[in-house]
Amino acid sequence: MAGPAVEPIGWERALMAAEKVKERLRKATRALEAAAVPYAVVGGNAVAEWVGRVDEDAVRNTRDIDILIRRPDFPAVRACLEAVGFVYHEILNVETFIDGPQGKPSSGIHVLFAGEKVRPEDEYDLPDIKESERALEFQVVSLEALLLMKLTSYRLKDRVHILDMMGVGLIDATWLARLPAPLGDRLQQLLDDPNA
Repeated sequence: MAGPAVEPIGWERALMAAEKVKERLRKATRALEAAAVPYAVVGGNAVAEWVGRVDEDAVRNTRDIDILIRRPDFPAVRACLEAVGFVYHEILNVETFIDGPQGKPSSGIHVLFAGEKVRPEDEYDLPDIKESERALEFQVVSLEALLLMKLTSYRLKDRVHILDMMGVGLIDATWLARLPAPLGDRLQQLLDDPNA
């Protein structure tokens, strides 16, 4: 006689949540590719892709998806994402697609626009789509463009992502010469004291 169903708890739920993010990422990027819309995966999933190439055990999960597109392509992006079940919302001036009517914005797909600033106070624009390469399942922003984005934003999670990339040897002091002064200074701070 079977007992009552046991709800997953703790780490099981965390694993299921991470798998749902991967499923949303696959669904979204496949839809964009089927519609021939240029894009690049950025943010935490791009960090995971780069870090995972060196050490899969060092990959950190993320709950949302950030996609870089060109602004003129937004109508095509919206059409193809809505066609596969995503629901459009604009939240705090961020174009967001949630996974169905019950989806959460915090775990949605956030659209960023190539060549524009994320926030008005940012020193640098986001990279162009051309600054990307093919990963196994999707187009991912180049490592250099990703580092520039993370140093520009420089929130706590951005610093953690940079530390993750440093931890597997993707980023080191040789990158300093490639960076404009304010961003190089930020990287130097992390190199000097990763715990700061």
